[in-house]
Amino acid sequence: MKPGGNVTTPARWRFAAAGCGVALLTVACGSGSSSGTASGGSSSPAASPSAASSALCADAAALRTALGKLTSIQASAGQGAVSEVKADLANAKTATTKFANDAKGEWQPQTSALKSALSSLETAVQKLAANPSTTAVSGVVTAVGQVSTAAQQLFAAVGKDCPGT
Repeated sequence: MKPGGNVTTPARWRFAAAGCGVALLTVACGSGSSSGTASGGSSSPAASPSAASSALCADAAALRTALGKLTSIQASAGQGAVSEVKADLANAKTATTKFANDAKGEWQPQTSALKSALSSLETAVQKLAANPSTTAVSGVVTAVGQVSTAAQQLFAAVGKDCPGT
């Protein structure tokens, strides 16, 4: 019997899933109408009333939902959690692309930052799946922080034109 061989692997997955869930919860809950973070050049110089159409605001709400779904992972899911996170991450990337396309350049710095952060998270999750280790977990936590920051900045900018998003 290997000391700790099979015992620690499920514990690592649970730790990784719990860490992702807690960190991503910030994305879902901490970005409403906060006016905390300012990002230079974050909003377009002349946002027209039609720039934030109801369809675009619906896209923003769908994006928030997709990012929020990432937080619903259960720590008890173990190794299945990675597959679930990968699927939820793909949905969040799709929602981000749809929002960015429909925004037609509006909030481009924020949408680009979010896309980049989601790609970094995807890479970190792939590394965790391939080699579950504390280093891989740390990479996921760092990437989740980047997603959280990018999402907060995007929703702060969008919230000016789509209240309640």
